[in-house]
Amino acid sequence: MENWIICLATPFLGTALGASCVIFMKDTMKGRMQNTLIGFAAGVMVAASIWSLLIPSIEMSGYDGFMKVVPAVTGFLIGIFFLLSLDTLIPHQHISEPNSEGPKSRLSRTTKLVLAITLHNIPEGMAVGVVLAGALQGSPGTTMAGAIALAIGMAIQNFPEGAIVSMPLRSEGNSRKKSLLLGVLSGCVEPVATIVTLLVTDAIFPLLPYVLAFSAGAMMYVVVEELIPQTQEGEHSNLGTVGFALGFVLMMILDTVMG
Repeated sequence: MENWIICLATPFLGTALGASCVIFMKDTMKGRMQNTLIGFAAGVMVAASIWSLLIPSIEMSGYDGFMKVVPAVTGFLIGIFFLLSLDTLIPHQHISEPNSEGPKSRLSRTTKLVLAITLHNIPEGMAVGVVLAGALQGSPGTTMAGAIALAIGMAIQNFPEGAIVSMPLRSEGNSRKKSLLLGVLSGCVEPVATIVTLLVTDAIFPLLPYVLAFSAGAMMYVVVEELIPQTQEGEHSNLGTVGFALGFVLMMILDTVMG
């Protein structure tokens, strides 16, 4: 039970701590810091997708030869297109973009900013949930230590993500308390997604290789569609690359040593 609570609460705690930066820092975040933090988050997510999700998916497929990668390939592509569908159907707005995406709506810019982050937190919660579900069921390729390592990795990358959410909300004219609240709330979807995934464990267990790869595809969509392009904006794109490398290496170490 303690391990279950750790996996559930740790990623959310990372977001909350990151969002609290709006209380102590200036109203705006310098471009070099933002690029570095976004790159770091992207590196963590890519490494987690590979070591925590895709490799276990391939190892537990139960097939040989070409068929061994079919569940991973299938789940990965479905995850990509699932996030693409959500991106198309849900009105949202990214911090660096002047125009909103998705269908037209009367929602405020602040609401659409929060929706964008909330939307992209879904696959992170699912990833923790599906690895935890596999560990609880004793599935080969997933362990409780690996689930905890993934939760810690998500918390580490959620810290800069929480700051990246709350700081721009403050610069949009919101009060520090409101910016903090919205930043924290944007992370609530992760434990919810984790819980939902655990509740359907019995149903998804036979399809676990596909679901692991699905979570990887969903996270990679966020990285390629949103995070990487943001790191290449402005004059400090090289710092985004450095941040990516640091995040990737840290998550690789966590998963290899703990998993």
